[in-house]
Amino acid sequence: MPHLGAHESVSGGLYRAFARIHSVGGTSLQIFSRNQRQWNPPELSREEIDQFRGEWRNCPDMEVASHASYLINLASAKDELWHKSINAFAKELERCHQLGIQKAVLHPGSHGGAGVEEGIARFVAGLDRAIAHASSETMALVETTAGQGTGLGSTFEEIATILNQSQYGERLAVCVDTCHIFAAGYDIRSPQAYARTMAHFDDVVGVDRIAFFHLNDSKKDLGSNVDRHTHIGEGCIGENGFQVLVNDSRFATHAMTLETPKDQDLEDDRRNLRLLTDLMGRDAPAS
Repeated sequence: MPHLGAHESVSGGLYRAFARIHSVGGTSLQIFSRNQRQWNPPELSREEIDQFRGEWRNCPDMEVASHASYLINLASAKDELWHKSINAFAKELERCHQLGIQKAVLHPGSHGGAGVEEGIARFVAGLDRAIAHASSETMALVETTAGQGTGLGSTFEEIATILNQSQYGERLAVCVDTCHIFAAGYDIRSPQAYARTMAHFDDVVGVDRIAFFHLNDSKKDLGSNVDRHTHIGEGCIGENGFQVLVNDSRFATHAMTLETPKDQDLEDDRRNLRLLTDLMGRDAPAS
């Protein structure tokens, strides 16, 4: 059975995310290791590291990933932003190492008009520098994107090029975001459509390179290139697509975390996770 969970707040301390994910019944967790709107957040204290690792030891089967700051753009043609992004992602990898987190999710960034080929070259060069500079063995998970503006990573071919061009290919994997791939034009609404999309991914990238999932329904339709998340079963993908995914035996032990809208008391997370759990074990939906 997949590890189902959510991205939870670390307000009040990184270690508090474990209590929050337990309260919603999750078995996987994604966090920001530091304020994702700051370029130069403070270093982790020994106390923070010990508290986090201590809480994790109480639930050793919990799958945990970090999501890198949205400020990072390793594809940028602007040298100042590019160098800041390299430093920021290297620091992210180092924080993950300190906390014991083995997966760090990263957006491929935006080429800003320089073109896809140039953007990918910049991203790969920046990613390789960050990995080389960091004292960490944490995997970098390149996230699939919706294709808004000049963003990279909305086609499986672009993801494959990134993985293949990096000199650290063995340290890279993929985080598949359901809303993003759907908005990018990859249909997963029925068993047949899902099978075609995953077969294409396998041909171009390889399903064995998938290490993590973000589960989100999409407010916008197939191929819209608009990134708008909504609750499971309440968007244009619908329950059937998620039913097929959570019952795909190839991903039976993968971590899948929600990035759906969240209310103050986390009831939205509970509701989404209950639905996903209910979908597991069901027969394949009709086409």
